[in-house]
Amino acid sequence: MSPKTDMQPVGEPLQPNPSFVAEAYDASKIDKLEGLEAVRRRPGMYIGHTDERGLHHCVFEVVDNSIDEHLAGFCHHIEVTLHLDGSVSVRDDGRGIPVEPHPKFGIPAVELVLTNLHAGGKFGQGAYKYSGGLHGVGAKCVNALSEWFEVEVSRDGKVYRMEFSRGKTTKKLEVIGRSRSSGTLITFKPDPEIFTTTQFQFDILANRLRELAFLHPGLEIVLKDERVSEGQSPRVERFYFREGVEEFVRWFTRQMQPLHPKPIVISRQKDEIYLDCVLQYTGSFSDQILCYTNGIPNPDGGTHLSGFRTALTRSVHQYAKSNNLLKDKDPVLTGEDVREGLVCVLSLRHPNPSFESQTKVKLVSPEVEGIVASLVYEGLMNYFDANPSVARKVVEKALMAARAREAARKAKEAVRKSALTGGGLPGKLADCTSRSPEDSELFIVEGDSAGGSAKQGRNRQFQAILPIRGKLLNVEKARLDKVLQNEEIQTIITAVGTGIGSGDGEGGFQLERLRYHKIILMTDADVDGSHIRTLLLTFFYRQMPELVRRGYIYIAQPPLYLVTRKKKEQYVSDESELNRILIELGAAEVHILDKSSGRVFTGQSLREMLGLLESLEKFRRAIEGHGGDFHSYLSLRHVHGGELPRHLVRIREGGKEEVLYFHTDQELARFAEENPDLQLFDIDGRSSDGETRREAGARRAIYVELHESKTIGEILDKLARKGLEVRGYCRSDEPLFELVEGEGEVQKRRPLYSVSEILSAVKEVGRRGVEIKRFKGLGEMNPKQLYETTMDPRQRKLLRVEVSDAIEAEEVFRNLMGEDVEPRKHFIEDNALRVRNLDI
Repeated sequence: MSPKTDMQPVGEPLQPNPSFVAEAYDASKIDKLEGLEAVRRRPGMYIGHTDERGLHHCVFEVVDNSIDEHLAGFCHHIEVTLHLDGSVSVRDDGRGIPVEPHPKFGIPAVELVLTNLHAGGKFGQGAYKYSGGLHGVGAKCVNALSEWFEVEVSRDGKVYRMEFSRGKTTKKLEVIGRSRSSGTLITFKPDPEIFTTTQFQFDILANRLRELAFLHPGLEIVLKDERVSEGQSPRVERFYFREGVEEFVRWFTRQMQPLHPKPIVISRQKDEIYLDCVLQYTGSFSDQILCYTNGIPNPDGGTHLSGFRTALTRSVHQYAKSNNLLKDKDPVLTGEDVREGLVCVLSLRHPNPSFESQTKVKLVSPEVEGIVASLVYEGLMNYFDANPSVARKVVEKALMAARAREAARKAKEAVRKSALTGGGLPGKLADCTSRSPEDSELFIVEGDSAGGSAKQGRNRQFQAILPIRGKLLNVEKARLDKVLQNEEIQTIITAVGTGIGSGDGEGGFQLERLRYHKIILMTDADVDGSHIRTLLLTFFYRQMPELVRRGYIYIAQPPLYLVTRKKKEQYVSDESELNRILIELGAAEVHILDKSSGRVFTGQSLREMLGLLESLEKFRRAIEGHGGDFHSYLSLRHVHGGELPRHLVRIREGGKEEVLYFHTDQELARFAEENPDLQLFDIDGRSSDGETRREAGARRAIYVELHESKTIGEILDKLARKGLEVRGYCRSDEPLFELVEGEGEVQKRRPLYSVSEILSAVKEVGRRGVEIKRFKGLGEMNPKQLYETTMDPRQRKLLRVEVSDAIEAEEVFRNLMGEDVEPRKHFIEDNALRVRNLDI
């Protein structure tokens, strides 16, 4: 629906809107944001987004500081740990952030670099020659956007700690122990007031950390996830690569068909700029060039990419011409032709690079383009002269791409002409009446049956329906000229309106011709539907990638379940919502049997209490996973302040183990001082599980900082405010609570002997008398149901398709849709046990 606008008559002077009250524009209207307040007020300016991308970018900002220590020659090990309470830790074995008072500003240097914008050691003072952190903004932005932020520095034989909250210092720098190691440990919890999600994704972090390990040979990076189910060990991945960028390219192309046995390696230097460029041609029809500057990814390329492309086209064309490999009838080779099937990693080290923004997505240093072009051209020509058989294969591959490009151009022209002569739009398209792309939606629907329901149920003003029959051609396995012969693909191209491929001529991709700003894929929730959705995503990702990059592609989320109880029906979108409904259905009454309280939980108060108990149960598993006893842990909570122990130490001697808890850093420091043989803070002397290495028979210790303590305390406070005091978790000899279900004479009462029994008892009640139906196809819903659950903008749920990691996206499409069967087999074997609700 088009928004209403007030239009000024043409030719008349613009008049002020009378609905606005005029105010004086004077000096009082000018304000200045102090300190890190600007970051909290405008976070997108500093981290790009406040969604999932910005959340993970915060981790990478902290890791990049450790990478800079590695580039300076001091850091060899980085460990990233995801904690159950939503916080994350980054530890390195570098020099440690300086802690002495700054001679100019009078505060500890660590406080200066974590609280003052544009403060750091990377402005030419000599601490770092090559660095990814150039603006003095990264770590302090993370501090500003964190609910809480802690830094622990091991330096000069001592261990220092400092704490912050939302960018402000809450605990001054203090010594908490001694250590023979050096390094920095930063732990922070993202602020839910800032971010739309605070749930870290293991795979997103793993892909980036693997990438960093490839780009920095000899650096070990470990990723650990403590957020596991009961009975499972923490998930751990270790990344260490000796051969760097060359190994990166071999790993990236490991499941492709290489055109030549070994990658082409160009490692050269000019002035103080170092270039590592590794190329591998494959049998693929697409290209992938990954650009980095000082280890920072530049997904939008920049001057190094421009220089590389120029040099590649020039060198291939020059070699082909010099060796008479091109005939008069052959088409002229373009940059697109010489890049077909290419995988390249372009890694640059620059002492003073310039980027487009703080997120460093694009390198804009003007001198780089010419330097990279000359180094790559010289390196490629030398390689081609020394390896003529490989050079001929590259030229032949480019010639085949050029011929296919010509065939595709003719095919695109044919598609365009047929659309024009046939009345413009495909006959099966039920178009909307709106002509505003910003307001229009295109539903690509699987099958004529579901397409018919969608056409009947839609809002005709802004919703268009395009049913497709059968499975599309897999564009991952076909050249463009073959793709354009597929009838269903022709229909989609015509309906969308942009054309495909590069922007050459009338048939090329032209974003301004896009007819809908929401293209929604709506398929069944079974195996065939998933396959069709994957084929559609492959088509858009390969042939209309700009639509994916700009966020115009969406996936509809039809409900998975219909829950029926006592003639009351409710649609459910996922498993977590189903669990919430079961809790609501079972939510009768819970009575506290303590006479002094006598509190009764029912309705909304019971649901809120159960949600808190569900969270508390997760943290019970975490504490017990660290080796503690949850009942003992809760019993040590201070009566007045409510503080829980923040540190746990497990001491092993002989066959016995003792678990100790400490509330404060000072308590832990005194214990460490009194027990120097345990060396609690020495990182270098620890095994992979955190245990200090000692001779047989000697005492050994495992030290764990309980990051969960803050969140557990908050949950207990919320429960207490609702009238439920949790003093322990053990089963009592006498009943503490009573679950009441039903009414009148049929009322049932069940005694409960512990807090932990409440949640399971309510879920058990919720499952009684409930019929749960799982939808497999869209055709199972009538037009009204389909619109209300899946198409109505007021109630529906849509997933926007985004590419947060280009490497991961390439790998997924190549493995699932490529020619090679073996990667698909491995993917199925690796993920078979994770499948839920598989419909065959």
